[in-house]
Amino acid sequence: MNAKTPIVGAVDELRRYVRARRAAGERIGLVPTMGALHAGHLSLVDAARQAADRVIVTIFVNPAQFGPNEDFARYPRTLAADVEKLCSVAADLVFAPSVDEIYPPGFSTKVVLEGPATADLEDRFRPTHFSGVATVVTKLLNQAQADVAVFGEKDYQQLLVIKRLARDLDIATEILGAPTLREADGLAMSSRNVYLSREDRERAKQLHGEMSEAARHILKGENIGAATGAARDALTVAGFEVDYLEARHAETLAPVSSLAGGPMRLLVAAKLGATRLIDNIAVQS
Repeated sequence: MNAKTPIVGAVDELRRYVRARRAAGERIGLVPTMGALHAGHLSLVDAARQAADRVIVTIFVNPAQFGPNEDFARYPRTLAADVEKLCSVAADLVFAPSVDEIYPPGFSTKVVLEGPATADLEDRFRPTHFSGVATVVTKLLNQAQADVAVFGEKDYQQLLVIKRLARDLDIATEILGAPTLREADGLAMSSRNVYLSREDRERAKQLHGEMSEAARHILKGENIGAATGAARDALTVAGFEVDYLEARHAETLAPVSSLAGGPMRLLVAAKLGATRLIDNIAVQS
């Protein structure tokens, strides 16, 4: 356990650290986050540690990926607590830049996306979101020049967007996905879970439960549309406002009509009260 994980806020400090570690022959891992860390984030640090000698964690609440009516202002910011947690898993460096460090005066560039970013899932409801994600991730990958970067599978469409981005722009960093960590009742760990009321937190477990039930029906050979439709209906009855619950090809996010169409993923987004939850699972026996 590190006594204290150092924090830097400037790109040149980050790059000096990376140059020194590379000169020592070490591999660099990167874990980009928006802070408000939980055990799921810490599992990403562990995954990066398996692929690298040094692990850098970025903490930056990125305004570019929030829409005008989303929760940027109230998104939890818990830097001191986050650093304590990162010390406990021996993260080597925290990069916690200001907004002006990432988007200095006059900044006027953004990444425009197609492919998995336009799969009619998250992009249907958050049309500017992935451009904001892609822009900041491109900057972080360029700033750190890490050997590997780890992203969670909970944001599955985002993971595929970033993998496509790195391939298309010839970014040398290898993009790795890490499994979703869940609470004991199946709810995917998320920084936004703290927004849930006690009653909604109890109901939230049904999100994973209904997805899992739909996957079971699909694996038994039942109609995919009927299985996902039944899951959407059950969530609506339980009090969710369902944005989508769909079966997609796990590599392209194209719609699928049968298990013969390739590896399948169920993806869901739904609101409980003011809290929007997302999740996904692989459909496999």
